[in-house]
Amino acid sequence: MAVTAILTLSGCRNERSSDASFEDDFDYFVEQFADLKIMKYRVPGFEDLSLKQKKLIYYLSQAAICGRDIIYDQNGKYNLAIRRTLETIYSSFSGDRETDDFRNFETYTKRVWFSNGIYHHYSSDKFKPAFSREYFTGLVYRSDTTALPLREGETVDEFLEVIVPVMFDPDVLPKKVFTDTDQDIVANSAVNFYENVTEQEAVNFYNSMKVPGDTTPVSYGLNTKLVKENGLIKENVYKLNGLYGEAISQIVYWLEKASGVAENEEQKQVIDKLVEYYITGDLETFDEYSILWVNDLDSRIDFVNGFIETYEDPLGMKATWEALVNFKDLEATRRTEIISANAQWFEDNSPIDERFKKNEVKGVTAKVITAAMLGGDCYPATPIGINLPNADWIRKLHGSKSVTIENITYAYDQVSLGSGFLEEFASGQEEIDLIKKYGYQADNLQVDLHECLGHGSGQLLPGTSPDALKNYASSLEEVRADLFSLYFIADEKMLELGLLPDYDAVKAKYLAYIRNGLMTQLVRIEEGKDIEQAHMRCRQIISRWAYEHGKTDHVIEAFTTDGNTYYRINDFQKLRMLFGELLAEVQRIKSEGDYEAGRELVETYGIRFDRKLHQEVLARYEKLNLVPYGGFLNPMYEPVEENGELVDVRISFSDSYAGQMMYYSKNYSFLPTWN
Repeated sequence: MAVTAILTLSGCRNERSSDASFEDDFDYFVEQFADLKIMKYRVPGFEDLSLKQKKLIYYLSQAAICGRDIIYDQNGKYNLAIRRTLETIYSSFSGDRETDDFRNFETYTKRVWFSNGIYHHYSSDKFKPAFSREYFTGLVYRSDTTALPLREGETVDEFLEVIVPVMFDPDVLPKKVFTDTDQDIVANSAVNFYENVTEQEAVNFYNSMKVPGDTTPVSYGLNTKLVKENGLIKENVYKLNGLYGEAISQIVYWLEKASGVAENEEQKQVIDKLVEYYITGDLETFDEYSILWVNDLDSRIDFVNGFIETYEDPLGMKATWEALVNFKDLEATRRTEIISANAQWFEDNSPIDERFKKNEVKGVTAKVITAAMLGGDCYPATPIGINLPNADWIRKLHGSKSVTIENITYAYDQVSLGSGFLEEFASGQEEIDLIKKYGYQADNLQVDLHECLGHGSGQLLPGTSPDALKNYASSLEEVRADLFSLYFIADEKMLELGLLPDYDAVKAKYLAYIRNGLMTQLVRIEEGKDIEQAHMRCRQIISRWAYEHGKTDHVIEAFTTDGNTYYRINDFQKLRMLFGELLAEVQRIKSEGDYEAGRELVETYGIRFDRKLHQEVLARYEKLNLVPYGGFLNPMYEPVEENGELVDVRISFSDSYAGQMMYYSKNYSFLPTWN
């Protein structure tokens, strides 16, 4: 489970004390186009690692890049064909590159790279090219047609007949993830997890696999594509000699090299078990790997690599491929260690029903990390916090790992300096001053609480299926974790533990969260669209529910000045109590598997919003010349060899977004175009 970067980060100035591990003269910003900005992130502390640790990061980083094609194919069956066609044009087009049409083509190509396909990484809507079909066809024929990803015997015209409608026709596969439950959400989703299968057929297939009373169920369907062939439904498994095997073989190659330089025996066992899982595709082996991984607490270097998060599956079961290589920030981790050490106190004092509390919280570990490499669904857009594994029974019996990725949050913060965003949308100078002073610190602590304890808190009642909330599960789980963090960040325990300097930091967090949930996150939504992304739904559910349920006491107040809308909080303590009240209900919904109550909460508060306010927010945001989404280039790791032996690993930072994308496509494209 992951926390995505939120708009409060793009609107607050960091007033943190100087930290020698960060060099503020580093230029984090690379470029901006469409609704996206590209940044770089530093890897402070890498040079201080031992040679063995540098080797480990290098090998794991290679494994993190080798799965790049997988996420493209998962996001849509035509993505690889379209990407490779765009790259052929980008590298070989012989015509005029200075026209508006070609610039629009370049922007479209960059958007496809950013989103790992033709669907927006956040809204899941298909991009609309700002150039015509005819112009695109001309680009193809004035490029190296021998480099196009044609199937055997296929002509260029026949190939274009396949991909052009997918790119240009708004009625052909318009949504990556379809969320309108009045229609078939599987059949109408372009995501490539199902082929010729209806929603009911998929549900029936997996229900037939579940064992009644099984307290340690595998994550059914996690690493497969469900297809119907000749009237029979079956799974194609992601594994070495199965679906995506060509890329998985490369991942395994680098993981095996990483195993040879593991920091300790426990870490070696983790890597070797992951290799075994990739070879077999067996989900019980994946659970064994997850348990080993969550218990590896002594290693400085850590990683995520595999089919993990299920946000992109309309049924919330199948996982996209992702990778993250990182190492512990020893100084900053002291904060999360304090939280972890007090995990039982937080569980005992949670405002939820006693039936839903864990009697004994096990294995909650948290750390602040430095990202060293991003891959798959974590690249270029990356979460700022992660809590894994996702299986509820593993979390209950073995615990979880939580991370806050602080070099990523710092990069966001540095790029936001002087943007004018906060000044435009804050309710007044008091709010501006509070967020400038405390915003960065409060944001990081909220992520810590969300990931470290929020996702790991509570328990399902015996007999409750982990899949009971179906398509609403992701949104409600993010609501639950966010509410946990918002409730406890205002507890006196935060001051007692030295995690916040004073209560004004809580005010900064609450003000930023409510403003974002009710108003500023709407800059990410096109006019006429609803909210569909799980994290955005989460923030609106919490903010709107609190606003509506606090109206009698004027807890949150909307007001206008010079025609502009603002929100102020009149009673921070009552707002905290509202957060606690909603947390109790959302935990009940999850613990009991109350699908109807979960559906009503999401549908009532999380999807629709004031259209007039939306137009106002878009207009105010546009004048700032900002963009709502950001992603990152990866650093480059260069192995240094002497006499055939790796003696050092050097790190450098690219300033070319297109250059890195084309380099990856040239050197890390392992899948066939059509799977």
